[in-house]
Amino acid sequence: MTEQDDNSAVAEEDRAGLARRWSADLDMAKNAEKDFIQAGRKIVKRYRDQRTESDNARRYNILWSNVQTLAPATYSKKPKAQVQRRFKDADPVGRCASLILERALQFEIDHYSDYDSTLRNVVLDRLLPGRGVAWVRFEPAEELETHTAEGEDTPVGVIDEQVTDDSESHSMGKYECSPCDYVFWDDFRTSPARTWEEVTWVARRVYMSREEGEERFGEIFKDAPLSHEPIGLEEMKSGGITADQLDRMKKAKVWEIWCKSDRKVYWHAEGFQKILDVRDDPLGLEGFFPCPKPLYATLTTDTLIPVPDYKQYQDQAKEMDELTARIAILVKAVKVVGVYDASFEGVQRMLNEGVDNTLIPVSQWAAFAEKGGLKGAVDFMPIKEVLEALAALYQAREASKQVIYEITGLSDIIRGASVASETATAQQIKSQFASLRLKTTQYEVARFASDLLRMKAQIMCSLYRPDVLVAMSSMASSKDAEFIPAAMELLGNDVLRSFRIEVATDSMVELDEQGEKESRMEFLTAASGFLREAIQAPPEMAPLLGEMLMFGVRSFKSGQTMEASLEQFISQATEKAKQPQQPQPDPEMLKLQAQQQTEQGRMQLEQMKMQATAQAEQQRMQADMAVAQGKAQYDMQLEQMRIDQQAFESSSRLEFERWKAELDSQTKLAIAQMSAQSSIDAKAGEQTEKEASGMSEQIEKVSENLLTKLEERTSELSQVLAEVATSLNAPKKLVRGPDGRATGVEINGVVKTIERGPDGRAIGIQ
Repeated sequence: MTEQDDNSAVAEEDRAGLARRWSADLDMAKNAEKDFIQAGRKIVKRYRDQRTESDNARRYNILWSNVQTLAPATYSKKPKAQVQRRFKDADPVGRCASLILERALQFEIDHYSDYDSTLRNVVLDRLLPGRGVAWVRFEPAEELETHTAEGEDTPVGVIDEQVTDDSESHSMGKYECSPCDYVFWDDFRTSPARTWEEVTWVARRVYMSREEGEERFGEIFKDAPLSHEPIGLEEMKSGGITADQLDRMKKAKVWEIWCKSDRKVYWHAEGFQKILDVRDDPLGLEGFFPCPKPLYATLTTDTLIPVPDYKQYQDQAKEMDELTARIAILVKAVKVVGVYDASFEGVQRMLNEGVDNTLIPVSQWAAFAEKGGLKGAVDFMPIKEVLEALAALYQAREASKQVIYEITGLSDIIRGASVASETATAQQIKSQFASLRLKTTQYEVARFASDLLRMKAQIMCSLYRPDVLVAMSSMASSKDAEFIPAAMELLGNDVLRSFRIEVATDSMVELDEQGEKESRMEFLTAASGFLREAIQAPPEMAPLLGEMLMFGVRSFKSGQTMEASLEQFISQATEKAKQPQQPQPDPEMLKLQAQQQTEQGRMQLEQMKMQATAQAEQQRMQADMAVAQGKAQYDMQLEQMRIDQQAFESSSRLEFERWKAELDSQTKLAIAQMSAQSSIDAKAGEQTEKEASGMSEQIEKVSENLLTKLEERTSELSQVLAEVATSLNAPKKLVRGPDGRATGVEINGVVKTIERGPDGRAIGIQ
């Protein structure tokens, strides 16, 4: 059924009656809030410091300062969606459903700016006029046509653009969304009530042009009056704007009214005699209203009309404006002003010319001196009283400011002010006092943001396509993908969803920005400590320890994404613990067996120790015997070498003496023969003497060579004897084989093999 069909279904008399009814209710609500609306407009003008041209008095805008301080203290950053199981038990389907809904909500919060901007505007309205309102609506997916190469058109509803190369077709679509609209505080009405729970209808005003209205409501909107005119219309008329252009700028004031009593939605234009449209509940929200309870300033239980915060200290603010105006007047009065005798022209030059180090002549010096000189010719206006009054005004303004801070609860810590003389305890008390005063406002802002998210979540579960939610959450690639069908069925059931899932927001205060990081570190510390202790527990305690671990993990927001992995790990450990184990023996028997094994091992160790000691002693004795035999052999060899040396020396001397004697006798004989032949001539005698002299020299040379060889031989023998002595005196080291028995003796790096007899005993050293 189209919108025109819905409109035609309402009878003409019913349209007129509904229009009269809601026109009267809206006028009654407007009259009840008349004073509140007027006060709110004045407060907004004061915050913006809007003045007329004639109003040039000095002011102190304490309202702007307070709002700029309170706004970031109550809402400073974009919130994050938190969807979790209500009772945090072992419910994988509920966990999967929570993650799907949380990620879908977070996607819209991050992807669109309407949620954050709406909250900021609502908080500003709460701090100024005293009422902040937001509205949730649903935008369905538009079904566009798929254009193929053959020109065939097929209606589709897809999430993103798709292109297929084979058919050369393309399709574009739009997925569902649930925007949050900011509602201007003066464009909101409710039924007269004392508390929000008593409200039976809510309404918001929207402004629609002729084209927009006809597109939405059809032909009936052509007769609706365009009662809203833009600001500065008179200036536009004088500027030569045409009637058609002016008519396009005008808009109709359309009220969207949600009545909980009959669970219908009405659209009514101000000044129009017929209702524009009537619809049954289009969203199916739990509380019916598409807006959460507004952010109110000071409320009492007798009315829902709030009292703005500024009205609580408006008298002190006016007092500060008056003091500031007087201070400005006195500041202008603080200047050097005086009179002088006109007959003395030099005095005027001193004041006007401002000369330095210059003497100014005075024509009538005698008269000038008689009147007291410069003191008698000039007199200044006293400013001491003005300065004293100015200091008193400054002090009074500071006192008035402190009164405002006490009323609003803005301590020095929140404003960033501190005194060096204050102790840390005093500053902590101020901070706690301020947090207590602000906690109510912060809680209300968090409540309002959570209510908006709950409404968005209900719209998603009721009106979004399942494939859109799954695509938004990207859960198809997670470990919980197997639970997606059951999770989507849970989200589609309003009763089960409210029983098992709750929606909220995280903290939105600037002081809690490190909460996520601290929560993750706390979770890792607690989980790792528990696992470290659980490893030492017996296997049969695995199921109980697993339940205890999940009981703690589910209390951490950061542990929600790890629950699937932890549950899989605990399931495997539990299955392993359930497997049949070998029967455990009696502890007393195990103890007795352990004692017997210990005693047997000790006896074996003592026996091995005794065998090793005996074998070592035997090997030591064999080694000592081999060393003794080797030493005896070395001694015998050394003694033989000494005897051979003495015999060689004795035979060498005897042979040398014999040879020398023979040589002497031969020489003497030759000399005698030559002397006997002295009759030979002198020349022959001289020749003989020369030959005899040459033979003597040859004999001496042979003797020297024999002595040298004898000394070299003696030195070699002495060196051999020294080496033998050194070998005998050098430290000796036994060399053992693989079986541990001595196989040789190492002396100065040289290994001598031990010779053994048939019985295996050492008999010598090679």
